Amino acid sequence: MRVTLNVVAGPQTGRKFTFDQHDTFMIGRSEDAHFCLPQDRFFSRHHCIIEIAPPQCFLRDLGSTNGTFVNGLRVETAYLKHGDRIQGGETVLEVSVSADSTSAPTPSYQAENTEPSIITVACLNCGKMAKAESSRPDAKYSYVCEECREVLRNNPQPIPGYQMIKILGQGGMGSVMLARSTKDGRAVAIKTLLPEVAVSDQSLKRFMREIEVAASLQHPNVVSYIDHGTHNGIVYLVSEYVGGPDAAKLAKSRGGKLSYKEVVKIIEQTLSALEFAHGKGFVHRDIKEQNILVDGAFPNYIAKLTDFGLSKSYKQTGMSGVTMVGDVAGTIAYMPPEQVKDFKEVRPPSDIYALGMTAYSLLTGAHALDISPKAGISETVKAIFEKPIIPIASRVPEVPLRISAVFETALAKQVELRWRSAGEMREALLRAASEFS
Repeated sequence: MRVTLNVVAGPQTGRKFTFDQHDTFMIGRSEDAHFCLPQDRFFSRHHCIIEIAPPQCFLRDLGSTNGTFVNGLRVETAYLKHGDRIQGGETVLEVSVSADSTSAPTPSYQAENTEPSIITVACLNCGKMAKAESSRPDAKYSYVCEECREVLRNNPQPIPGYQMIKILGQGGMGSVMLARSTKDGRAVAIKTLLPEVAVSDQSLKRFMREIEVAASLQHPNVVSYIDHGTHNGIVYLVSEYVGGPDAAKLAKSRGGKLSYKEVVKIIEQTLSALEFAHGKGFVHRDIKEQNILVDGAFPNYIAKLTDFGLSKSYKQTGMSGVTMVGDVAGTIAYMPPEQVKDFKEVRPPSDIYALGMTAYSLLTGAHALDISPKAGISETVKAIFEKPIIPIASRVPEVPLRISAVFETALAKQVELRWRSAGEMREALLRAASEFS
């Protein structure tokens, strides 16, 4: 499946942008936009962003001055389909969806033979029928309808070989349960994942292979995977059980923030995990307080990073649809500019930035950027590109400046101004903390 954006009017008529996997595409006058239109005065610096997960496309206006139009109507958000036209100023882009992955997409006026096949899929839980787009009319798909997704999030099905004890948490992708292995009696955590869209057998197999690779990471500060598989169409991942809360819940139990000594302890261990993983070629892509589990009591905290590679695999193997629709501004707010721009090419500096955001939040109970707690995605994305961070000292003066500087360096918008590696950041943090121990 491919999506092509064809420029059909404006100064850059004839250009094409083609996508065959999950990606984002920003349009505006700024030099960091994917489609830069410096001469079109009707465009804002960061005008709009399109998220593409072929064959799905979702457009979001970023609070532009003159607006974004789809088929002549001004919109704040819009799902895009084959043949739709996006306009801002003099420039018009036309959306072309192609099911032919072996040749270049055909312009829309000749595209009858390249449109995706519409197939019928049945919910694996209740049997309800739905329509899905596929590159082949005979493809086999797994599908769980939205009603069943909600039920299964709140009441997960038992997994063979494990005795369910209790639900530890629920999220957008599924749920986490405490369970006991019937084989050896070991306590484990089981994460169930409910694909957000109809998923082909090929994509499901590729996702499981990627999880196997991520599961090879063995480090004292990385939650280790034990088992994984599918059951009644639901993907499950079995990992070691960590008895303590995640760092977000730990901070919440303390009134919303932690002491700088506690934060240093948690972050330096997480950096140790990142140094190891980056050295093996892994990038986490979704670091936040909720993905750091903390066991034990201070000063003997043991921090463990979880969900390594899960975000990347889930998105890029087609397990999710378009994500910038619902309440995900909190996660996007931890992304550096280069990750918002390009889902595909995320490198270790992006993890360093996200960990800086995590440390800032744990220290201050607030976001590093000047945005409201209920900021939407448009406001959040503009802040990521355009707003400076608020110094830690202005929010929590008691944090030593040298420690604050370590975290603030991680939050530089330019990659080259951040720490060169997780190991370098960890060494700097430990040196700064040693002066106050």
